Amino acid sequence: MNIRNERISILGLGAMGRALASALLEAGREVTVWNRTPGKAGELVARGAREASSVEEAIGTGGLTVACLLDDVSVRETLAPAMRKLAGGTLVNLTSGSVRQARELAGWLEGHGVRFLAGGIMAVPPTVGTEGAFILYSGARDLFDRVAPVLGPIGRPHWVGEDPGFAALYDMAALSGMYGMGAGADHAVALVHAEGGDVETFKREVLRPWMEQMLPITVDGADVSESVPDEYNPAMQATGLQSILSASGEAGVPADLAGHLRASLWRMRRAVAAG
Repeated sequence: MNIRNERISILGLGAMGRALASALLEAGREVTVWNRTPGKAGELVARGAREASSVEEAIGTGGLTVACLLDDVSVRETLAPAMRKLAGGTLVNLTSGSVRQARELAGWLEGHGVRFLAGGIMAVPPTVGTEGAFILYSGARDLFDRVAPVLGPIGRPHWVGEDPGFAALYDMAALSGMYGMGAGADHAVALVHAEGGDVETFKREVLRPWMEQMLPITVDGADVSESVPDEYNPAMQATGLQSILSASGEAGVPADLAGHLRASLWRMRRAVAAG
């Protein structure tokens, strides 16, 4: 089948589901959409999507079903009444969840004769379909090879292994890095604000260029061992981190915003103890 003519059904029209459907429509794919609560498909229908009145109808219409729902529970609740319709078909689950949930979902679907590809969206809704967006997939390689060109318009497809849990694993781990980076930026801005600094100038002229410079070093230096490279001098780093925490407390910045600093301090102290 010509991939442009492959029929795709999207289950879930939250902000991300609508972004996925929009990118696929823009690429000329034939898209059917379904949402538990009606009323979210108007703009998509105006652009050529078909709105299904039930999950069974959506699955029956599409050659490929994509779930983008709230959580693992909602995926199971949505699919359970329609498993007979889905049997023999393919489901790509782009709903965020844990490694365990992805593996259990794969087993449940396999037991019903459904081919399954797990996914993790490395994008936010406004960036879906752009050059920077990419999608993690895990599951059978032959299934990925068939699905990847079909769903290519939503983001660059990246296969991370046969284990259906690996897409969720890498998704959760990457999000952890993102939230850690965001926590650091939030704390930095809070500290500047608390002491009367110019937040916008600080973000533009100091924080962004500094974080851009340090990002590759930070990622490359991430490690699970107790050691820290000698040039980082963990004892000195620990002293510096303690100074930042003290300054933060003196400025009245909420302690909850400094969790990332305590995590780094823990690592440096562990490295010092290990010698």
